[in-house]
Amino acid sequence: MLRKLLFAIVVVSPAFAGEYAVLSTGFRIHAERHEVDGSTVRLFTKDGMIEVPSTSVSNFEDEEYVAPIAVVVVSPATPVATPKSTDPKTLVREAAVRNSLPPAFVASVAKAESAMKQSALSPKGAIGVMQLMPSTAKALDADPHDTEQNIDAGTRLLKELLIKYDGDVVKALAAYNAGPGAVAKYNGLPPYRETQDYVNKVIRDYQKNSQ
Repeated sequence: MLRKLLFAIVVVSPAFAGEYAVLSTGFRIHAERHEVDGSTVRLFTKDGMIEVPSTSVSNFEDEEYVAPIAVVVVSPATPVATPKSTDPKTLVREAAVRNSLPPAFVASVAKAESAMKQSALSPKGAIGVMQLMPSTAKALDADPHDTEQNIDAGTRLLKELLIKYDGDVVKALAAYNAGPGAVAKYNGLPPYRETQDYVNKVIRDYQKNSQ
């Protein structure tokens, strides 16, 4: 994640209609403008501000740029004839590899959702490690009470959302947390404090653990 931006002082980007910050992982975050302050890049969206390490930003692209789907391809692990693990961390890593997603990214979502606990149950009825609503689990043909199926279904949903939003990680995470309807309604990150905090928490944790 480590291409360095050569800025030592605060730099304010020119006033564009919009731009995308392209992370070294391939993910893209839409912003109206950005500032670089030493080791930190501040991305100003219409809904607020997101901070990411400058070392994690590869470049910036004008909003008009149409990029290919930004899904990071991870080489599948060589199958090993061993008993199936029930450890959530192991299952998260395996599900990420199967779905060609960075394991650290899926792990960050799982930690934000449930602290990696299959016993987690939200007041709204979301179940397990990936906090699947029963209706969502049914649509994904998964038993949310089964740890392996719960993690696999949540990871598949993350991949579908990243493809749906052309690799825009903020929209994908917002849709995972608040639903695609909320993202469509506000054309991006909804103005919900819970969702905004969730998106920032996942991105910060992913950047921290993938360097």
